[in-house]
Amino acid sequence: MNIPVTSPAQADFDLITLRNALKARETQPLVFEYAGRTIQAGYHVTEIKFARLSALDCGGNPDNWIETILQVEDIPAQAGGDFMTVGKFLSILGRVEAALGLDQSSRVTFEVSRPDEAMQVFDIAGVDTIQGHTRLVLEKRPAICKPRHRAAPVEAACCGSATQAPCFA
Repeated sequence: MNIPVTSPAQADFDLITLRNALKARETQPLVFEYAGRTIQAGYHVTEIKFARLSALDCGGNPDNWIETILQVEDIPAQAGGDFMTVGKFLSILGRVEAALGLDQSSRVTFEVSRPDEAMQVFDIAGVDTIQGHTRLVLEKRPAICKPRHRAAPVEAACCGSATQAPCFA
């Protein structure tokens, strides 16, 4: 049985929710907040991936889901450059959707880094407007033990409890 496991930040942002949150702001510059910093104005959407994922958690439970993964490089703007507009961002998504057939119900994931840093994985925590910019607030995605997460709020061991399958040995 497939049971979606999501944090509060992940639960509300599939691709259609992101598009709906952005579509009325097309002329505004789009800014990302991630890992305690604001992305630099020259950021570049380097790749958009559509993935069908299948997994087996530590309790032996199968799961599968789909994701649209946006990889973003955090780089400074060239002379006179400014942040990409929401409209341009949506246009990029539209081109990729036409080429790959993105599923609008797919979970949205961001992979962000500066050129000299390891890439980090983020979920959308919120979308708002601040100082005339549309801001996508990104939150780091933690690793979780799905059996324990599914059992919440009951105090439960990760695996191997009376109600859970044992972890992989």
